Amino acid sequence: MAVPAFQDLPLADRDRAWDGDAAEKRVRAWAKAQDEPNEKYRDAHVWYDADAKENFTSYKLLIADVVDGRLRAVPRAVFAAAAVMQGSRGGVDLPDKDRDRVKSHLAKYYAKLDDTPPWSDD
Repeated sequence: MAVPAFQDLPLADRDRAWDGDAAEKRVRAWAKAQDEPNEKYRDAHVWYDADAKENFTSYKLLIADVVDGRLRAVPRAVFAAAAVMQGSRGGVDLPDKDRDRVKSHLAKYYAKLDDTPPWSDD
């Protein structure tokens, strides 16, 4: 199990709509990861199962999309991932040992947005 290194991706506009399914297709094409995931594909996610990194289903919490040919973190995707980490939509099945690292990763994007993650009150 793994949390990729923080990529410090540039941010998309804060009001950009988020469509995870469409973003997934664009990220796969941009990363040239049509047959199996690769490092560029991994960089668009906040967590993946390192023991099964060759499977697309091993990647969770997509927070990026391709905007003007460049991978960018989408604020609404960051907010959605944070909500899932708080239990929204049934939560996400991650090892307990990775949860704090995932939250730390997301919190760095919240800081870039000059915002506070929802768990800061915990």
